Amino acid sequence: MRKLIMTAAAAAVLASGTAAFAAVKHTTGTIKSFDGTAMSLVLDNGATFTLPQTFKDPGLKVGEKVRVTWDMSGKDKIAEAVKIVN
Repeated sequence: MRKLIMTAAAAAVLASGTAAFAAVKHTTGTIKSFDGTAMSLVLDNGATFTLPQTFKDPGLKVGEKVRVTWDMSGKDKIAEAVKIVN
């Protein structure tokens, strides 16, 4: 019985670490450049994001502060959502 509990506990710890690693990330910054045709967004801190084909521009302009929700795909940061913040 004790072995079963230890095995289950170890499996739970390993599974929770994987879920945390795959978590979506958030970045806040000011828009340095935005190209709706090339589907790219660059913030003043140098972070570059690729926007999905389904991206709907909420009226992004250079100099606006935004919060980007993103995840990695290979070596690229893919923006899942971009929200203008005050």
